[in-house]
Amino acid sequence: MMPLATWIDHLVVTAPNLAFGVAYIEDLLGVPMQAGGQHQAMATHNSVLKLGTNCYLEVIAPDPSLPAPNRPRWFELDSLQPTSAPRLATWVARTILIQPASELLKHQFGTVTPMSRGDLTWQITIPADGALPFAGVAPMLIQWHQGQHPIQHLTDQGCRLLKFELYHPQARRIETMLSQIGIKDQLEWHTAATPQLIATIETPSGIKQIKNQKAEVKM
Repeated sequence: MMPLATWIDHLVVTAPNLAFGVAYIEDLLGVPMQAGGQHQAMATHNSVLKLGTNCYLEVIAPDPSLPAPNRPRWFELDSLQPTSAPRLATWVARTILIQPASELLKHQFGTVTPMSRGDLTWQITIPADGALPFAGVAPMLIQWHQGQHPIQHLTDQGCRLLKFELYHPQARRIETMLSQIGIKDQLEWHTAATPQLIATIETPSGIKQIKNQKAEVKM
């Protein structure tokens, strides 16, 4: 078997509705997002933004036009309230051999599940209860099929992921787990009492940060 290799695939911003989340990111970064599509199996939909040659950002939310799934939605979307603020909830790591990688990690990032959006198909690890692995600081794993990747269809808006900081009480444990599956990107790990993610992004209007702080917004 070839050696395992893993990279940052995309950042996941969750929101109670898609328009709300897209407006938040567009206002923060100063660039337009692109329409993604529907995830029929999860009753969700998304919009996306290129963050470099191999990485992108997605805003994802429940899709009220789709029938509710027969399982919890991914990314803890079922826990959101109408007033929940959009936030950087977690990230997804791309791997070349998802089944062996998941088995090596004893499926702690979720169960490998087939998924699709339009013409795109992939396998991704999803916890059965819809929870975020290690409060979102550990990623879900993804393997795209047959050379497919959303970034091939994304317009470059001049945004780049410069730095990704990860805070967790078990930061070193998560870092070790990712090293077992060959993480190639440079991540900044910090042991801290409160889990948090901070993505530093270069934009045409300057350096901006997206965080995962939970908050309620006034309507």
